[in-house]
Amino acid sequence: MTDESCELLCLDLPEAERVRSLVPSAEVAGVSAARLRALADPTRLRVAMALAAAGGELCVCDLAWVVGTSSGLVSHHLRLLRSSGLAASRRDGKMVMYTLSEPGEALLRSVTDSTVGSQVTS
Repeated sequence: MTDESCELLCLDLPEAERVRSLVPSAEVAGVSAARLRALADPTRLRVAMALAAAGGELCVCDLAWVVGTSSGLVSHHLRLLRSSGLAASRRDGKMVMYTLSEPGEALLRSVTDSTVGSQVTS
């Protein structure tokens, strides 16, 4: 036996059922995990933080300048943020403008420390 498991079956069924009802389904947890993975990359996290700091829309060129990398790399990361539901885009002529979605803003606030969060949401 290891220290991580019980040595006897000790199920408190009412408490276990109460907790079970509060835990999201595997499908819902999968969506949340995908969103967390989307912010796990430092460049994507910085892109999301730049979008939050802008408080509105930014194009790929602006974001590339802000995070100090190529527009191609930023486009790749924006595609992943958009596919995970953390960012949204709209075409404006020949430009594509990006914003952080409400779930993106909420997740970003929850994963950044208070110093960064206060800078991003101000």
